[in-house]
Amino acid sequence: MAASSPLVRVEALAPRFAEQADVWAKRLGLPMQADDAEFALQLGEDGLQLQLLGPSAPGPVRVDFVEGGAAHRRQFGGGSGQMIAKAVGIQPGIRPRILDATAGLGRDAFVLATLGCEMVLFERQPLIAALLEDGLRRGSEDAEVRAIVERMRLQQGNAIELMHQWQSEPPQVIYLDPMFPHRGKSALVKKEMRLFRPFVGDDLDAGALLEQALVLASHRVVVKRPRKAPTIDGATPGYSLEGKSSRYDIYPKKKLTAASQSAS
Repeated sequence: MAASSPLVRVEALAPRFAEQADVWAKRLGLPMQADDAEFALQLGEDGLQLQLLGPSAPGPVRVDFVEGGAAHRRQFGGGSGQMIAKAVGIQPGIRPRILDATAGLGRDAFVLATLGCEMVLFERQPLIAALLEDGLRRGSEDAEVRAIVERMRLQQGNAIELMHQWQSEPPQVIYLDPMFPHRGKSALVKKEMRLFRPFVGDDLDAGALLEQALVLASHRVVVKRPRKAPTIDGATPGYSLEGKSSRYDIYPKKKLTAASQSAS
């Protein structure tokens, strides 16, 4: 985690959003007025968005499951043949219950929910969790996306603590995508990392996160890494699936079967 987060103010982009912006400000403990703020959490026609302030700032980041990249992947993403689907164990008749313990902007969780998996999402950074909550809310208002986001339940908090306190039936699969130094060339990656890096830093507790996930998951833990990055400290993965830029390290505990699906 970053040592100290930068100052963020909340802004309503039109007068009719002022009341709702004030609710977010109170909930997140952020000021509505701050001339020296480095970031603005803005509320407007397109929902909640985070904007870096300053002359050379990139555009805002928001969560949108209805249009843009999420819509394209939903329609043309390759279905259960995608590497992430193979990594979590999706097969004919098998849609595991999954905990995404590092949800971020929810993109991977949305892909898995689109494929029919019931998802629990943990996100510890309150601002990112707020963006994700708002994206899920707007997704629930869309006829095509509603059924997908209804399979995604978000909880804000520290994933290690939340996993330790887990009360109900354990998730069959736990999915981890800890923060790492992005060197990707895409403008989107650069923009998002530029915005989020000051808030989230690197996940220096990734080893503890993996350890707790291995205790809780009933069937497997999956860790997404950059293709050439080392494995997380701790247990050794059973095997890996490698793509062009990413790799999935898989820590199997028990075989996923249709029987285990129906028994849950």
